[in-house]
Amino acid sequence: MMDNNLFYTCSLIEFIGRMKKLRRSEVVEKLGTEALTRIYNYADVLHSDSIENVADQYSELTGMPSGDFDNVKACKYTVPGYWDIGKVFTRLIEDVSPDDPVGGVQKVYGSWLSDDISNYNSDLYYQPRDYLKECFLAGKILY
Repeated sequence: MMDNNLFYTCSLIEFIGRMKKLRRSEVVEKLGTEALTRIYNYADVLHSDSIENVADQYSELTGMPSGDFDNVKACKYTVPGYWDIGKVFTRLIEDVSPDDPVGGVQKVYGSWLSDDISNYNSDLYYQPRDYLKECFLAGKILY
């Protein structure tokens, strides 16, 4: 069963990344452990507000800068929704860090695989979860 708080946290990271045009690793780094923990712990309450409002609040709270990483604009195909990408990251984090969701967020988004999943011109983001886990553990794309 999917960890709903982790799913919300990952989807919010994706939403903020798109809104601020930042790599998702930059969003996670700027949010920091304290804000990530708060988001994770209170996701069941935060989700009752619009994700736009929550993203704005945490962007302001953490002084989130704007960047120029626009993987949505660069996408030549149908752009996956932020909830869809949130689900991909949630599953990967559950698979590689089942006992430490916030640490897993930092570990996975800080890894080499984060940018590869965020490349919507590739097929990586819709690969099976066990394949993504094995790629993560191997430190490379497995063919």
